Amino acid sequence: MNTPRPVLATSAAVFRDGRVLLARRGQRPSLGLWTLPGGRVEPGETLAQAAMREVMEEVGVACAILGVAGAVDVIRHDEAGSLSAHYVVVSHAARWVSGEPATGPEAAEIGWFAPDALPDDVTPGLAGIVEAAHALAIADDAPDALG
Repeated sequence: MNTPRPVLATSAAVFRDGRVLLARRGQRPSLGLWTLPGGRVEPGETLAQAAMREVMEEVGVACAILGVAGAVDVIRHDEAGSLSAHYVVVSHAARWVSGEPATGPEAAEIGWFAPDALPDDVTPGLAGIVEAAHALAIADDAPDALG
């Protein structure tokens, strides 16, 4: 029996007018839960490049990465208790650049949410990532102290 190896993935908390873009998963894993657009990092991609590509592929939005907001381990076990999957998701804060979000195979529903008023049915760790990403987005929007 082969034990699954950790898979590197990335996501982005894209902010526009103070709200964060979330997608309700239309496929497994996490079917039906609200989460950040994201997915696997491809060979040769940086985390930021992968996050921007995944946001475009999943919801049709172009974004600019501001920085890393945090990381979440997604560890799943089968009915017998054996490890079935392990994803390490590095999440970024991002600013919306262009495009209106659209649903697709991976994103059954999309919405812009206030960071402090997320839906109840979200993926584990999402609230903390959105909070950290929001702090980065606010710092990016702050006027330059040197004028």
